[in-house]
Formats: sequence, structure tokens, C-alpha cells
Amino acid sequence: MTFSWTPHRFAGGALALDVANSVILRHDEERRIDRFDASEQMESFAAAANAFCAEQALFGDIQPVREENRAGFIALREAMDGYFRARTLGVETDAMLAELLAALAETLRGATSPKGLDAATVRSALQLIVMPEKDRMKICGNCGWLFLDRSRNRSRTWCDMAVCGNRAKANRHYRRRRQEEAS
Repeated sequence: MTFSWTPHRFAGGALALDVANSVILRHDEERRIDRFDASEQMESFAAAANAFCAEQALFGDIQPVREENRAGFIALREAMDGYFRARTLGVETDAMLAELLAALAETLRGATSPKGLDAATVRSALQLIVMPEKDRMKICGNCGWLFLDRSRNRSRTWCDMAVCGNRAKANRHYRRRRQEEAS
């Protein structure tokens, strides 16, 4: 299946979160879609990251993950999602952090270029691990993606207002209308 990588797909605010969010409907086994199942999608992700990633200026021109490193990169993605999701929910453990750090080290050891998506993702994840305002990382109330809330008052509840926010507001409006009609 072919997807287009749009700016919405980079709503996480950090490359590591955008990579973690490459699984759509992660916790719904029947509808789950892994956008990296096709190798060409991982290659096109790297190209799109150059255009849309919030951290693009930090990493420069990101190159795709080499074929021989892709399995390790997927393991890293899963470790990042598990740890950052648990941390956001307040249930992180030292074991989860150790698993993530091991995946980061393994990925960095196998990275063949500092410009590779794998190496850039490791650096992004390390920045997120030590970020001082950990409460800025949130889970979207609509799609379940991880994102950084960079709003001044930390009140963002959706990864992307133009997509998830509009869907949630339209859904609320629809329910309100139906209740009014039923009354």
C-alpha cells in the first residue's frame, strides 16, 4: 500500500515521535497499518522528513535507512513508542528506559552515516529523554499519536488542529445536533 507523507504525518514535533507515529491505529489489531511495511515507504519517509520534520534544521539532509539496518530501526521505533507513551501516561519503568537505551545504542552502532534517518532518530530520541519539560509530550485525543505540546499554556489536546482537532469538533457538533433533535 502506498501512502503520501504530508505535513500532518509530521505533527509530532520531533523526528523520533514522527517515526513512532508511523503506525496508524497502533492499538487496534484489525485496522492497524504500519506505514513502514513497504521498504519504499521508509525511503519516502526520509525524503518527506527533509521537507516537513520540525527538527529538520538540526539534522540537515536526512538519508533513508539502509536495507540491512531496517529491522533494527523498526525495533527502535517500537521501543520509542513504548517508552514515550508510558512516560506520557505516567507508567514508565526503568526497564522500559533500559530497553529504549539499548535499542538506541544498537541502532547507532549499526548506522552507516550520521545523515541517516536511523542516526537522526537516535539523536532526536535522546533529546526527548532528557527534555526538561516532560509534561509537554502528550497523546492525541483523536488518533492516539504522540506529540509535543509547544503551546504557551500547554492546552493542546490534538496532534494537529487541522485534522484531528477538526474531526473531534465536528464529531462533538454532530452529537450535540442529534441530542437537540432527539429532545
